[in-house]
Amino acid sequence: MQKLLKRIHEFRDPLHDFIQLDRQERMLVDSPLFQRLRHIHQLALTYLVYPGGSHKRFEHSLGVMHLAGKVFDIITEPANLHPDIEYLIPDRKNLPYWRTVLCLAALCHDMGHLPFSHAAEKDLLPKHQDHESLTLSSIGSEYLQDVWKTGFWVHAEHVKKLAVGRKKYRGPEEFSDWEAILSEIIVGDAFGVDRIDYLLRDSYHLGVSYGKFDHLKLISSLRILPQSSEPDDSREPSLGIEEGGIHSAEALLLARYFMYEQVYFHSARRIYDIHLIEFMKAHYGPSGYEPNIEFHLSQTDNEVLSAMRLAAKDPSAIGHRAALAILKRGHFRRVYSRNPADEALLNKSIEGGAIELEPNTPLSPGYYIHSRAVQEFGKESLRYDPYLQSSNPNQFPVLLHDRRIEESTQVSSVIAKIPLTVTDFIFAEPKIAGDVASWIERRREEILRGTRLL
Repeated sequence: MQKLLKRIHEFRDPLHDFIQLDRQERMLVDSPLFQRLRHIHQLALTYLVYPGGSHKRFEHSLGVMHLAGKVFDIITEPANLHPDIEYLIPDRKNLPYWRTVLCLAALCHDMGHLPFSHAAEKDLLPKHQDHESLTLSSIGSEYLQDVWKTGFWVHAEHVKKLAVGRKKYRGPEEFSDWEAILSEIIVGDAFGVDRIDYLLRDSYHLGVSYGKFDHLKLISSLRILPQSSEPDDSREPSLGIEEGGIHSAEALLLARYFMYEQVYFHSARRIYDIHLIEFMKAHYGPSGYEPNIEFHLSQTDNEVLSAMRLAAKDPSAIGHRAALAILKRGHFRRVYSRNPADEALLNKSIEGGAIELEPNTPLSPGYYIHSRAVQEFGKESLRYDPYLQSSNPNQFPVLLHDRRIEESTQVSSVIAKIPLTVTDFIFAEPKIAGDVASWIERRREEILRGTRLL
């Protein structure tokens, strides 16, 4: 690897102006594993719906590193330390080491993404593996060994922990409270800088305003706090916020909600994901995506798109139908979406015994309507897409002006009322979409009342 002569290197960035890297960070950025991210779209095929959404994981990862360093500086500032968590901070002479580890981990956190990011991950990787598994393998690979020995002699296991967090780390070492807090800076549900950067960056590139919020005020208000100030409640440290930053936190959570509702779960974006998954499953075959670093390095969006273009031209090619749906805008059309009145009717039917809820059946009208529609139009002509947000990022400790610590939903009525994201789409093949939509309109109430169809 070429020797770097400059001490500080800079990237221009549309969000953060200048992003600075030292030699060790630049060496990581120059590695094949990081350069691969130049060819992985941040939002898969979203650019087919929002033309500006062609940005990549490369610049996002730089932004995550930049923000991680800023958060670290804020939460370790002596004036910002809560007396109950001062024990957590290492000897101050060791803080530069941990800041380096955090920034390197932030750069690494997306290295394991498959082509087109999250889209087909669950369908292509072996059971119990995910992109975090490939991130861990990347950090331990020979491609990065020199990075850990340049500048600070960094323990790669520390980088692994911080890059993926406690839930995803699969390694020999236990997490300390300090490492848990540092990993939360990157991947935390509430204030992870991964989320902060992608909301701002996606909003900027897509040309929407939903993802914008005062992130500088938010970051300046972050603190490491006990979960509660009450003696009998949890004293486990967590990333929280001072009361003065509560409105910025509200804006972040509302930005997240609106971006999911308006962008990430846009119906056309969702059906493109479904067709993309179908194509990638066909393209990679029964063996799926090989979870080894050499194969991973050889696969980017470019290889998948090239295969897709070939498949679209050849009716006998595997994945031909999905390729056409994507490249020729022949995607399935939405014929049903979530409706509160339908949900109320379904709940009433279940409570009254007209419909029996079977184990593992989603409590959603679309499930029952889709099941009946398949009998009428055939499985291949329809696609069903349900989603219910599984975690709530809205709970975190808030340090009040009188030094008490309260839970965020107790402090802010806005945060307490932000709903979970739910979708319930049915899509149909373009040539029969009108017929399916009309059939659903006629039959919807009968189905949800539990009436036997003629």
